[in-house]
Amino acid sequence: MHNVRKVTEDLYWIGGDDHRLHLFENIHPIPRGVSYNSYLLLDKKTVLFDTVDWAIGRQFLENLEYLLNGKKLDYMVINHMEPDHAAMIEELLLRYPDVRIISTEKAFYFMNQFGYHIHPEKCETVVEGDTKSFGKHKVVFVGAPMVHWPEAMVTFDTTNGVLFSADAFGSFGSLDGRLFNDEVNFDRDWLDDARRYYTNIVGKYGPHVQSLLKKAPVDQIKYICPLHGPVWRNDFGYLLDKYDKWSRYIPEEKGVMIVYASMYGNTENAASVLAKKLVEKGMTNVHMYDVSKVDVSYLISETFRYSHVVFASVTYNLGIYPKMHNYLMDMKALNLQKRTVAILENGSWACKSGDLMTKCLEEMKDMNILNERVTLTSSMHEGTEFEMDTMVDAILDSMK
Repeated sequence: MHNVRKVTEDLYWIGGDDHRLHLFENIHPIPRGVSYNSYLLLDKKTVLFDTVDWAIGRQFLENLEYLLNGKKLDYMVINHMEPDHAAMIEELLLRYPDVRIISTEKAFYFMNQFGYHIHPEKCETVVEGDTKSFGKHKVVFVGAPMVHWPEAMVTFDTTNGVLFSADAFGSFGSLDGRLFNDEVNFDRDWLDDARRYYTNIVGKYGPHVQSLLKKAPVDQIKYICPLHGPVWRNDFGYLLDKYDKWSRYIPEEKGVMIVYASMYGNTENAASVLAKKLVEKGMTNVHMYDVSKVDVSYLISETFRYSHVVFASVTYNLGIYPKMHNYLMDMKALNLQKRTVAILENGSWACKSGDLMTKCLEEMKDMNILNERVTLTSSMHEGTEFEMDTMVDAILDSMK
């Protein structure tokens, strides 16, 4: 049975939800599932904007067939060649042999790499600034390289103000019948998933996102149609402000996240005492995370969110605790920067974690590493209180 939603006159959402997938890209947990969005324009020419993942292929084909209602499919615009959006290309070529594909040169190269057999006569290569008319609808193609693959582009419909934004402005989470941002409580129910999606999938490429934001016809946009998550039809300032901050690595909130690695509870106890001292001095926006229990994708998302991070780690085999090390390496790989950080270290006979964590952080951009360090030898002792008080004061002073 078909399951479609009307976006605006002539334009329909024909995607679907995947509740069964446990890990996005086989790495990021998605307990609320994910949507795969595809859009069909019914103009003088029929135009499909991106396809979907094989997981929802049957639903997608039913949706497409229902809306075409016997018409042929004239064009496919492929904004992004990642398989969760392009998996159905060959199937559509079999079902609609007259269809032509519009995409970038690099995208066609990737199609060949993925083993798609597409005759060159069916390919229409576009570059930034090219336009195409499908009847009353005229679109312009805008390059979006490294948002988050090098072949990506976005397509802007100058007739109805729809921006087909590829992976930009997307989110984890299934839609469950809702489609538009004003049909959900985005700030309460979706912001965390949107942040986690951006920071882990696109976060490394902040400068490229900034470039796209500068090119986007912000004053003309009436709808933003991403490939995952809700379609935006109002409150664009809210969304663009988030993307501007995330892509410039500017914290959303003044607050402290304490990420701790603890084997027997002593480092965790110290992290708790530190949190209490911060709260007692007026900084109540404090959040603790056990690096062994919280998936690193959530840690990365929260690190983009808060201004200050305390790394509290036991020494393990004369190194950083492995889960903490993995988190730090992810931070570095995703280009995270512009944070104020502090170090709490622990070691029973050779306390090395503090120096090693500091070295990792020094290799990242614009990290303000506070000199005030807390050192534990197995557990807290009288001297630890003084070191903690000094660290708390340094954190609070850096927030002024």
